[in-house]
Amino acid sequence: MLQFQPLGFGQGVIQTSLGLIVYYAPVDPMWAAATFKPDENVPSLVFLHNFGGGASAYEWSKVYPAFANDYQVLAPDLIGWGQSTHPARDYQIDDYLTTIAEFIQKTCRQGAIAVASSLTAALVIRLAVQQPDLFQSLFLVCPSGFDDFGQGAGRRLPLQLIGTPLLNDLIYAVGAQNELAVRNFLQQFLFAQPNRVTEEMVAAYLASAQQPNAKYAALAFLQGELYFDLSLYIQQLTVPTVILWGEAAQFTPLALGRRLAQLNPQTIQQFQAIASTGVLPHLEAPEIVIGLLQLYLQTLST
Repeated sequence: MLQFQPLGFGQGVIQTSLGLIVYYAPVDPMWAAATFKPDENVPSLVFLHNFGGGASAYEWSKVYPAFANDYQVLAPDLIGWGQSTHPARDYQIDDYLTTIAEFIQKTCRQGAIAVASSLTAALVIRLAVQQPDLFQSLFLVCPSGFDDFGQGAGRRLPLQLIGTPLLNDLIYAVGAQNELAVRNFLQQFLFAQPNRVTEEMVAAYLASAQQPNAKYAALAFLQGELYFDLSLYIQQLTVPTVILWGEAAQFTPLALGRRLAQLNPQTIQQFQAIASTGVLPHLEAPEIVIGLLQLYLQTLST
């Protein structure tokens, strides 16, 4: 997956309780903050990707280069995704809460500024409730537990088709491991404007989906093993947070985002809708997300 990362970025590796997390960070001397070693004098900006067939740190690769000169930028492939270890297991929520915490503890000298999307963003909220000292602040895109307010977005996914190992293999091969399926997934479900999907995006998602044992994490997501009701946790959040939401996000509509944000107006400092984007505005319209993140980081430094 390194071939899909921006120039000046290299790979690092962190050991966690479930295996190795591969992450991407600046290595070129052109970046003032370039380092693979934690530096207490440089704030850590940790970019965490969404779940779904072919997901990886590539998702944020159009955004994080803009911050490499001033921050310790870290973009991991989560366990089960990209080039990180892919344990053959039934993934549970605690697997990700644990390994994300371990990653931050081992790479960040001070609390991280976490930038995360969708279900991963919701997991970050849970982790911030459990261990608020891990974070300085949160910048989240479309955070959802996919069962918010007891209304499961998973009911729109083909859960009834998922069960036996052979059938699971077929579903994953047909739905995630070929170019046509990946392109359709991006164009029809993740993006608001299908013409914004590039050949590079398709190739990056396909390369991640074709990693050995990649099916286990993807199927855990489709089966709903990682779903939960975020509304039960977001009210307990105390870490300063900004939320962005793609106006055309499928499965998790804008109205859901506003309803979640209203549960904790003291902590959620801003809720910003982004027109003509889906659930991944940072990949679909990265220049907008870069600008909004820059504005938010400026407020933290003043």
